[in-house]
Amino acid sequence: MDRAAIILAGGGSRRFGSDKGLVKLANKPLVLHVLERIQDIVDETIVCVRSENQLSLYSQVISNKSKIFIDPENLPECPLTGAMTGFMNAHSEYSVVLPCDTPFISREVIDLLFDVAINVDAAIPRWPNDYIEPLHAVYRTRTAFEASRKALERGEKRMLSMISMLKSVRYLSTIVIQEIDPKMLTFFNINTPLDLRKAEAIIRNRSFLSDE
Repeated sequence: MDRAAIILAGGGSRRFGSDKGLVKLANKPLVLHVLERIQDIVDETIVCVRSENQLSLYSQVISNKSKIFIDPENLPECPLTGAMTGFMNAHSEYSVVLPCDTPFISREVIDLLFDVAINVDAAIPRWPNDYIEPLHAVYRTRTAFEASRKALERGEKRMLSMISMLKSVRYLSTIVIQEIDPKMLTFFNINTPLDLRKAEAIIRNRSFLSDE
């Protein structure tokens, strides 16, 4: 297999107040929006959670086509831990890492990132101000696993710590991404109830479905 999708669902969702991946948008849990947007362009889908309780809850809404894995208990609660869990369990050569709260991901954008990642260790979107999007990026799975493991062993919690250990990183300008996703909804994530209401308005408009 060449492509995996790793969905991070183990965050504390402190600003939202409940498990965001299970919050319903248009009568569907957010995690399912993400999975359904990318499942046709990857060979395997993995959801990473933090606890047995989450595993039980997510198993009730996710089909058996996707695998759910629990982050190791001895590691901190952070995206880097979730990413490492995904890399550790993925069988594909390349893996895209995505948050569970980004329901409008463009398949075309993710497809492009997979293409850009060929023969390098990572393909990461980068804004004109040099801010990068490590949770909307494609990584060479084995290499990223080793880098994330080493970073966590050193007590690091940031994705940038892992990325700094990768030998070859290719950055994709968001200016290019905007040509595919004009409203940049790929990066729209739901952190608050207000964001959820905005997402509901987007769905009513349905203009984001241009790549379907």
